[in-house]
Amino acid sequence: MKELNKNVLSFQLNADDFLPATEEEKESLVVMRDSVSFWKDSFHRLRKNKVAMVSLFFIILIMFLSFVVPSFYPYSYSAQQKGAENLRPMTYSKAEQELIDAGEKVFPHFLGTDKLGRDYAVRVMVGSRISLTVGLVAAVIILLIGSLYGSIAAFFGGWVDIIMMRIVDIIYTIPDVLLIVLISFALKNPLETLSEQAGFKWIGTVGPNLISIFIVFALLYWVGMARIVRSQVLVLRESEYVTAAKALGATNGRIIRKHLLTNCIGTLIVTTTLQIPSSIFTESYLSFLGLGVAVPLPSLGSLASSAINGMNTYPYLLIAPAVLISLIILSFNLFGDGLRDAFDPKMKK
Repeated sequence: MKELNKNVLSFQLNADDFLPATEEEKESLVVMRDSVSFWKDSFHRLRKNKVAMVSLFFIILIMFLSFVVPSFYPYSYSAQQKGAENLRPMTYSKAEQELIDAGEKVFPHFLGTDKLGRDYAVRVMVGSRISLTVGLVAAVIILLIGSLYGSIAAFFGGWVDIIMMRIVDIIYTIPDVLLIVLISFALKNPLETLSEQAGFKWIGTVGPNLISIFIVFALLYWVGMARIVRSQVLVLRESEYVTAAKALGATNGRIIRKHLLTNCIGTLIVTTTLQIPSSIFTESYLSFLGLGVAVPLPSLGSLASSAINGMNTYPYLLIAPAVLISLIILSFNLFGDGLRDAFDPKMKK
């Protein structure tokens, strides 16, 4: 007991305390988890979400079928085959059957043909390409306009925020379908005249209706993104690093771009991903009403609209685009939910 007290009160160092640790002492130490970045941790949690991963697989598969397969598919979406009208899936026309009997190989019509003898499988794939392109382009337009508008309103605040958000409230009251119809009729003649000039032939292919849809996306559909970004920036603008950036002389544009929007990147990715199926659905039902792409260019909505009249006789013409629209929208929604859970710090276990 005296020896213990002497060692405790002594100012002399004990040489035994500096000996290398034994193997048992090393194994008894608690090994802490390696520190990871925000992105690495988020993607790790995303990979553990099986529903999100399955949804991502279907999204990649649909994009491959839409953008890659039609480039080497033996049939064109606009080519008509005489005598091959309204063929059922995996059947051949009389002329094709004669070629098969003669020993030649004929590529099958996996989903049959439509009333004009066009292969329906390639039309569905090209239609999904149009719908996906509309959704992706619309999401980018909404992201750029909404994030910029919402961040400016929240950063400056005061009367600037009041005026800008009242404009958002007014835009919410404008009916989008009516505006698309009005813009389509207003742009029809000017766009047709412009499409006759060299370098603008694509306008005639796309049609004034689809261009009007993009214009309406740019005019109306960004308001939801603007409100979400505004709510995030209102919290972030009071942070210490924003105050430090102002003290160092950073411009307002640099603060918004480098500090505020950068720290909203998780919210922006999730909101943009969830906006894609909404844009695809909007384009699909507008094409179903005849306000979408111009013929012969197909979209999933226009294919479903054309198949309505023969639903009882040729139900497969309606089933294919309807199932694909549902699968695309469901996959993007589930993947967006997975992104939201992965990027939300509150979801960490």
